[in-house]
Amino acid sequence: MSAPQTTVEYHVAHAADMDPVVLYRLLRIRVDVFVVEQTALFADLDGRDIDSDTLLAWAQEGDEVLATIRILTEDDHLVIGRVATAFGARGRGLAAELIRRAVDEHGHHELRMEAQERLAGWYGRFGFEVSGPSYVEDDILHVPMTRQATAAP
Repeated sequence: MSAPQTTVEYHVAHAADMDPVVLYRLLRIRVDVFVVEQTALFADLDGRDIDSDTLLAWAQEGDEVLATIRILTEDDHLVIGRVATAFGARGRGLAAELIRRAVDEHGHHELRMEAQERLAGWYGRFGFEVSGPSYVEDDILHVPMTRQATAAP
């Protein structure tokens, strides 16, 4: 007898509206990817997750959070960042679907990100273009990227 199939669900919420266990699992993925795997010693918990206009998006299968992104509101644009997928969930297109959904929902705003340079082509699939010189952050080469606003829905 095979195990029951679960489906991936996609969610978006403000941190204050999230189940604390889900929020913990989401933040744990970010620490596992950025701090442990990539050995980037930075304050992932920078206070921006709890801003009233910050959105956290994630892919979840059953009780497990598999991938996440963060969407920050700036003065005249939005910033997509903290794109992370749990090691065991990679290759399933989960982060791509989160980015696609963010672009679909928020693409009428200019979208920006600070991408790892090796992923610039990947983000280019969603309309992001390199918009400045590369720089090193936490020993990882990054580039600023911008996706111009499209017509409002």
